Amino acid sequence: MKILIVGHFSESAQLKITGHFPQEWNVVVVPPGEEMLQHIADCQVLIPEHIKVDRHLLADAKQLKLVQTGAGYDNVDITACTELGIWVANAAGVNAQAVAEHVMALILSYYKNIPFLDRFMKNKLDEHQLEYTGSELQGKTIGIIGLGAIGRKVAAFCRAFDMKVLAHARRTVVQADGLATMTDLDTLLRTSDIISVHVPLNEQTRHLINKAAFEKMKDSALFINTARGGIVNQSDLIEALKNGELAGACLDVYESEPLPLDSELRDLSNVILTPHTAGMPDARKFHRKRYDFFIDNIRRVANGDAPESKLNQL
Repeated sequence: MKILIVGHFSESAQLKITGHFPQEWNVVVVPPGEEMLQHIADCQVLIPEHIKVDRHLLADAKQLKLVQTGAGYDNVDITACTELGIWVANAAGVNAQAVAEHVMALILSYYKNIPFLDRFMKNKLDEHQLEYTGSELQGKTIGIIGLGAIGRKVAAFCRAFDMKVLAHARRTVVQADGLATMTDLDTLLRTSDIISVHVPLNEQTRHLINKAAFEKMKDSALFINTARGGIVNQSDLIEALKNGELAGACLDVYESEPLPLDSELRDLSNVILTPHTAGMPDARKFHRKRYDFFIDNIRRVANGDAPESKLNQL
């Protein structure tokens, strides 16, 4: 069994990943590019961290049986995989706890001014000159867009902080189960103090949050995105933050990743940034529960069974 993992990994991360798989498997970790193409022809499993799995790539993957992604799968042409008899599966819910905790850390960091106060102390400034505005979470309304595994965790955490929880789901069959009050997107945007996005990126959600959405939000609102950068029109977000149409933002994902060094987001004082690490509780590029899930799914496919959390049907 040959497993090809494509992404940008440090040497230590590669050792952690390869060491986690069964020794009898041939696990190859490579960056995108020519070296990847040398291995694609004879691999049975592809774990694409930073590449598009399209028809062009699949044409060379003659032995491929499974494309296994993390939570997101917007980089995979599922239709093409199905036509070629290749399973596609993601790891839905595996990183729900990690992402939801990251969301709460961002919310608390923003309202408790943690980044500012940390810099203040480390710069050895006079505490008698300290001035800032903070806030408590109790009584605030959070609007959660997308009530899947992560959205539900966030809702539960926010209820523990005595917050009012609104939620919007594109699928009408989604049930809140007492975690939130379901509402339409327009009402959520207009009435929430905090808006947190938890939907997958697809053609229906690309730039779902744009200038029109920011204009509906309170000018005191905090916007959070730990899902996918493409869900938000980043230029519209920057303008809203600069023009005072939005009080602040906490971002873990961006339209272009890594976030360009010259991005205006890096210079805005009302923004907290993290480098797409919300779903990684163990290390920058290693999440033990996620790789355990990958291993179980690879074994299922090797045994002729359908993978868990499959995204297509063969």
